Amino acid sequence: MTRLVRNATLTGYLELIRSREVDPLPLLRSVGLQVADLAMPNQWIAIDAAARLLEISAVATGLEGFGLRLAENRKFSNLGPISVAAQGEPDMRSVLMMLSRYQHLRSEAINVRIAETDDLVKVRLDFDIVPASASRQFSEMIVGALLRLIKIVSGGRWTPATVCFMHDAPDALTLHRRTLGNSIRFGENFNGFGFYAGDLDIPNSLFDPSFQPFAKEYIDTIASPRPVDDLDRIRELIETTLPTGRCSLQHVAKTLGVNRVTVHRLLARSNTSFSEILNTTRVDLARIYVTQRTRSLTDVAGLLGFSELSAFSRWFRTEFGSSPTAWRAAL
Repeated sequence: MTRLVRNATLTGYLELIRSREVDPLPLLRSVGLQVADLAMPNQWIAIDAAARLLEISAVATGLEGFGLRLAENRKFSNLGPISVAAQGEPDMRSVLMMLSRYQHLRSEAINVRIAETDDLVKVRLDFDIVPASASRQFSEMIVGALLRLIKIVSGGRWTPATVCFMHDAPDALTLHRRTLGNSIRFGENFNGFGFYAGDLDIPNSLFDPSFQPFAKEYIDTIASPRPVDDLDRIRELIETTLPTGRCSLQHVAKTLGVNRVTVHRLLARSNTSFSEILNTTRVDLARIYVTQRTRSLTDVAGLLGFSELSAFSRWFRTEFGSSPTAWRAAL
């Protein structure tokens, strides 16, 4: 089933593409969209169509950083109801948590996950886009837009420690460094960014104390928070530990503070198992890693938890019907 996203995600698209003297109509039609789909407020559109539109628009305009150029002009009001409710949150921590809980108001295909470990915070953005290889412009736009919004919240006093993308680096990085800073890493295992935990206490420049009593009531009249998903937590732990060689049911259970039987029951209620989620996670990551030509297949095997390239190749052939070398060449 195709996942949807609000058309506000493509705010500024028509203006940008026309500024390059490119007719947007053929591009829109080629992905099954019309101008009205972008012009009418608060419409849902297919995220796959939005992602493909950005990719072909980057080619048509010759702008390798097409998605980032859209992100440069994002306003906090583009978040819709979330932007209103955020005025009742006193600091960056509470704003980010609200964004994570209510992101589904903006898209059912974008998940914002925040993990705090020791002195560092990782903000990870997951996109349910098919195929994943067509998400480069979209991921750069969403990550860039969120960074811009956080800078607005902080009053311009904040910068990330690092920005990460799963795709390979572009030929030119001038726009990326201007928009995202100098600490950008490509070919990583997630899209998002990291920063120091102390920054979570930065005051929200938009905070209105008089509005605080009404903010939560306002947002709760629109929708409930995204429910906590145990499967998401297990998947994230699997992704994190795969490259370490410590990915096991026992390790995941220990990290969650429960025993193996409890994890088994959690998975059984969702009609799945640890081995099934492990394999599905490997398949999803393999599709991404093998397309990244700067990674050797030996590196890919290690990232997916295989001690030997031969074991990875046998597994890959079983799942994809060809060797990883042939699959990469066919792309």
